[in-house]
Amino acid sequence: MSVVVIEFITLDGVVSDPDGSQATPLGGWAFRHGPEAVAGDKFRLGRTMDEGVLLLGRTTWELFSRIWPGRDDPFAARMNAVPKLVVSRSLAPGDMSAWTNSRNLDGDLVDAVKREQRDVVVAGSLSVVRRLMAADLVDEYRLLAFPTVLGTGRRLFPSDGPHTDLECLAAEQVGAAVLSRYRRVGR
Repeated sequence: MSVVVIEFITLDGVVSDPDGSQATPLGGWAFRHGPEAVAGDKFRLGRTMDEGVLLLGRTTWELFSRIWPGRDDPFAARMNAVPKLVVSRSLAPGDMSAWTNSRNLDGDLVDAVKREQRDVVVAGSLSVVRRLMAADLVDEYRLLAFPTVLGTGRRLFPSDGPHTDLECLAAEQVGAAVLSRYRRVGR
């Protein structure tokens, strides 16, 4: 089992509001490069989506549950089919019906991830990512970096976060962005 974090990110490390759904003043920065910049399996997840589980915070799940069920392309089929664990105290089990294969995560986030047998993909969900980072559970980061510098916003790696050494596994241009894959050294 491994934990893979996927994020749209700016050159200065900002991950907040890439699609503009949070209506921040600089939001929508990833989508300014056109729909093809963010469509499909840009993170090269492939079989991980077929055999793993998607872990989402409430806000990301609510956004995705309004977008993905209405799409019918091959990647949307994977997104809709993958089991989804949602970290939320406010969503009731009945609320999960908005997106197939979704359920609330039972118990403590860190304990649940440690018990998980499948690969875990965390999309967006910065508060979830930070809790997993603090518990030293993230094995790989797949970052789609857009040629944008915002100067402000929530960053993936906070200035007071834990020290982490990473090794670059791959980097490739994907449209206007660069997909880079980093793994924890020694994992």
